[in-house]
Amino acid sequence: MASRIALVTGASTGIGFEAAIALRAAGLTVYAGARRVEKMEPLKRLGITVMALDVTSEESMASAVALVEAAHGRVDVLVNNAGYGSYGSLEEVPLDEGRRQFEVNVMGLARMMQLVIPGMRTAHSGRIINITSIGGKIHEPLGAWYHGTKFAVEGMSDSLRLELQPHGIDVVVIEPSGTNTEWGTIAGEGLLAASGDGPYQQQAHIVAAALASTSGEGHVLSTPARVVARAIVRAATAKRPRTRYPVGRGAWSVLAMRRILPDRAFDAVFWNFYRRLAG
Repeated sequence: MASRIALVTGASTGIGFEAAIALRAAGLTVYAGARRVEKMEPLKRLGITVMALDVTSEESMASAVALVEAAHGRVDVLVNNAGYGSYGSLEEVPLDEGRRQFEVNVMGLARMMQLVIPGMRTAHSGRIINITSIGGKIHEPLGAWYHGTKFAVEGMSDSLRLELQPHGIDVVVIEPSGTNTEWGTIAGEGLLAASGDGPYQQQAHIVAAALASTSGEGHVLSTPARVVARAIVRAATAKRPRTRYPVGRGAWSVLAMRRILPDRAFDAVFWNFYRRLAG
């Protein structure tokens, strides 16, 4: 694996940070990109190259891929991890924020793939690993923008899997449940800022509490980011990777429940669970 080159986006914290470490430990040469370069300083000590990377900037994305390709001639593994969760009622969240959510979670991911695919296609080899979420298969109130992006990435990844298969390129989806990162706290704060005092305030406080339950070891929905990172390594190194890797506490059971239950039954079960989490 020493000769394989991995590029990880959104690597300043959480899943991306742990994925960069785990891929390096597995023997890959790793480039880690994020806007907050200072957060990635510890990665340098592990032999990981860090770079500024903003997935809303064409110049930044093109420069990052060009840097890796200039050094190695290719990107073998792209881990599309950059993203965030924008929560709030559809009525109250400004359209500009909705556009930004899609720009980061979908369009930035798509552009990163556009940039690496030509080199992978020429090499007739490559692996694209898109970090979605069980949120790409299920839904929450006040999460229309976020879940819309994750459903989009799921569908895009499925289409690309068929599209790129003749060119020797695998497309894999990682579907984490709640992870013990800053993601849930930030998403919850944004939710309360958008809808915490208006007509949706009761729902907002319940959902914000559920999002917060992913923060801190031992919480019911909290899975360490390093667990997700291990799934990413498996996806990156398997000779024939699975198309999807649900990972984390409750991921398999929630997805199974979604497949089995009718929509309204799932709505009721899931909402009652969130209400219990909120106390």
